[in-house]
Amino acid sequence: MPWSWRYENVDGQPVAGPGETFSSQADAESWIGQEWRELVGSGVAQVVLIEDDRVDYRMSLLPAD
Repeated sequence: MPWSWRYENVDGQPVAGPGETFSSQADAESWIGQEWRELVGSGVAQVVLIEDDRVDYRMSLLPAD
């Protein structure tokens, strides 16, 4: 089952991002841990982890208020 990230702006609207796919949740999470700063710099405010077509969870990349 492939894992991937969906990228969203601060309004929750989809934005373009890398089309990476991963063989495991751990690989996807490791990758986002390395890339999140670049994603924020390109306008990504939150990401959604997808397994096949199922949403696993949503996570903000912005600092907490």
